Amino acid sequence: MLDVLFLIVGQTPSSWFQIEDKNWECWIWNLFAFVLFLSPIPTFRRIIRNQSTERFSGLPYAYALLNCLICFWYGTPLVCPGIILVATVNSIGAIFQSVYISIFILYAERSIKLRMIGLLLAVFALFASVVFVCMTLLDPDQRQLFVGYLSVASLISMFASPLFIIKLVIKTRSVEFMPFNLSLSTFLMSLSFSAYGILKYDPFLYVPNGIGTILALVQLVLYYYISNASREEDSTKVLIESYA
Repeated sequence: MLDVLFLIVGQTPSSWFQIEDKNWECWIWNLFAFVLFLSPIPTFRRIIRNQSTERFSGLPYAYALLNCLICFWYGTPLVCPGIILVATVNSIGAIFQSVYISIFILYAERSIKLRMIGLLLAVFALFASVVFVCMTLLDPDQRQLFVGYLSVASLISMFASPLFIIKLVIKTRSVEFMPFNLSLSTFLMSLSFSAYGILKYDPFLYVPNGIGTILALVQLVLYYYISNASREEDSTKVLIESYA
């Protein structure tokens, strides 16, 4: 959700550097972005404490890194002048995701470690290919359109990546390995930007963020359902044991 989310905040390029109090949207969007960046911290505190990734998935962080890199490139003057905030915010996001992935690789089992290293190399190779194609084959207008569509695709992939864990959640009937903070922050951010995109008639905003809202809502509904079912099972078990 960090692709063209800040694209329409400033009405002139100078407004990116002179944010007035009336531009409260800038502060809200920055807040949502950093909440999303910080939401995995409880998960990684647990990973470090237990020195194991357990059954957590590293895919959401790899997709998030790819999205941040592509959106960083989109926000540079070489692709889309005048929206430097897109580049700066996503560069920070890329640093966060790189740290998360490094920690995940450090504590993962050997087979998972090798897969994550391969995936990380693929992410950087894909990003390098995108930069190469832009700089050698495309003119500025084509460059902006090409990277814009890529940012939408990477954004949708980032939204969908936590769904890989849903099979495990349903199978184990436990939400232990589906971080609630990540699902909630994704829902809030995608909902706000899809609403803003509708108001601005900007499909590059409301289409991917609308999809992200639906996918995040699916995760939250599943989290609520499984959590309640687990509590009911635990209560029933305690009641039976008390009369045994």
